[in-house]
Amino acid sequence: MQQYHLGFISDKDIYEHVKDTVRKYRKSINLKEFNSNIIDPIKLTFDAKIYGQTIEETIKSECIRQIDKSNNNCIGYFHQYLFRFAGNGWVVPPNGEQGGFDVLNDRQHIYVEMKNKHNTMNSSSASDTYVKMQSKILRDDKATCMLVETIAKHSQNSTWELTVTKNGIKERYSHERIRKVSMDRFYEIVFGQKDAFFKLCKALPDILDDVISDDCASRLSNTVYDELDKTDFYKSLYLLAFKTYEGFENF
Repeated sequence: MQQYHLGFISDKDIYEHVKDTVRKYRKSINLKEFNSNIIDPIKLTFDAKIYGQTIEETIKSECIRQIDKSNNNCIGYFHQYLFRFAGNGWVVPPNGEQGGFDVLNDRQHIYVEMKNKHNTMNSSSASDTYVKMQSKILRDDKATCMLVETIAKHSQNSTWELTVTKNGIKERYSHERIRKVSMDRFYEIVFGQKDAFFKLCKALPDILDDVISDDCASRLSNTVYDELDKTDFYKSLYLLAFKTYEGFENF
């Protein structure tokens, strides 16, 4: 393990946190898992022909897409649980506890909902989150609630203004202690360094290289293509979805 020179978290802690995240990553897929929600062989055929790919390349791309959906939660874990190393009153509570906030600091009266991307929430979930934050500041007149976005539209720490439509009527809500904060600004609040998030991103490739070189189990195992019948490949692929359909027994 090399030195990462982050300053706000020890080399050992960030290495172990990245290692924990890597271990949570989905790193294998087989044919049964690939077809668990019934794949669309027609779309795969179109994709292969239109994009000039072999069908093997297209299937591998679909495998990565499915795996990626599972791994989004791992990235959420990485961002959220890093703050357990912050000290100074910062806490990552178990899900659903302490008001349902992702990160909080009772000493500083800061309560945080974290999202990976600015467009993650639909209008309903945004409204629910805003109501939760309104309730918190009504019960704690020192509280500041934050919607922290890893990938925000821009660097910000600004009042969260929300427009809600009820019965065809639009209402605009705004409170100076309900904030929208980008991840770089939140790192500054937590760690007291303006460029703390930048330092993490700069060091992350090296940390991952160290973790993966120390743990061969981090590599992807994908047996989907190998499990398909190569003697009549398209029959094998189409029967995954259409084996009970009329005529497909004669494919």
